[in-house]
Amino acid sequence: MLFTDRPLRLGTRGSPLALAQARMTAQALIAAHGWSADAIEIITVQTSGDRIQDRALADIGGKALWTKELDRALVAGETDLSVHSMKDVETLRPDIFHIAAMLPRADVRDKLVGAADFDALPANPLVGTSSPRRGAQVKRLRPDATITLFRGNVATRLAKLAAGEVHATLLAAAGLDRLEQSDVGTLVPVDTMLPAPSQGAVGIETLADNQPVIAALSAISDADTSDAVMMERAVLRGLGGTCHSPIAALALVEGDRLFLRAEIISPDGQETVREEARLARGDLAAGEALGERLLRGASPALRALFEA
Repeated sequence: MLFTDRPLRLGTRGSPLALAQARMTAQALIAAHGWSADAIEIITVQTSGDRIQDRALADIGGKALWTKELDRALVAGETDLSVHSMKDVETLRPDIFHIAAMLPRADVRDKLVGAADFDALPANPLVGTSSPRRGAQVKRLRPDATITLFRGNVATRLAKLAAGEVHATLLAAAGLDRLEQSDVGTLVPVDTMLPAPSQGAVGIETLADNQPVIAALSAISDADTSDAVMMERAVLRGLGGTCHSPIAALALVEGDRLFLRAEIISPDGQETVREEARLARGDLAAGEALGERLLRGASPALRALFEA
């Protein structure tokens, strides 16, 4: 055990998916260190992002809504580490925190739920999503589509779809897999919809000066996932991306290098700027530079989305 007098306290959001990822993390630590099952305590922290479901994240504070309460618990000493979906972690984090590990990445693709493919949707389809990226990519594929705000956990969104509120929605394959709902929806190839930066990755964060916890987490960190996700996050830094901005990025490991693809898209789907490069692992400055190139290639209207 890491602590002889108490369990390691793992902070997580309370959604079914977040709890599944927290249990994955706990099991990985137990297996890596030979700990007993009671060596880790999972502590549920309700976040603003979970409480506020009727507005887009970009309008009410962005990705920090998923992290700030977990951050507060870490700083207050109520938890020892936080488990995050990496795509929900804001690009610039305070220096007091350290992303100490990432679990092996799951499927990065999106799934279309409600239709076999985009061509199978009816004319003028109503598609529910809260993701600017997914909305823009859908409009690119189906300019006749109307995008409507669709928030809530996976079960909530599937219930809204079943109730006929929309013709289709999009969900991350990784989340469905972790909830043992792999049979839901149809996989969308990454060439059709490049995923969000960090999609499918689970990150574990602790205080930057908590060396015992950092050392314990190093045993479960997947180097391929970490290198790829950090490169995708470097693109975000280069873009200055916010929740308002339709951004997609994916880095694939090729030996000692990464094949990085990224794109920015206008909300109406009419403009897409793409870049790709093969970069050395850890060359995050090159990832930032790729993000900057995307902006230079964009129209003034698209570039303005990243300057707000």
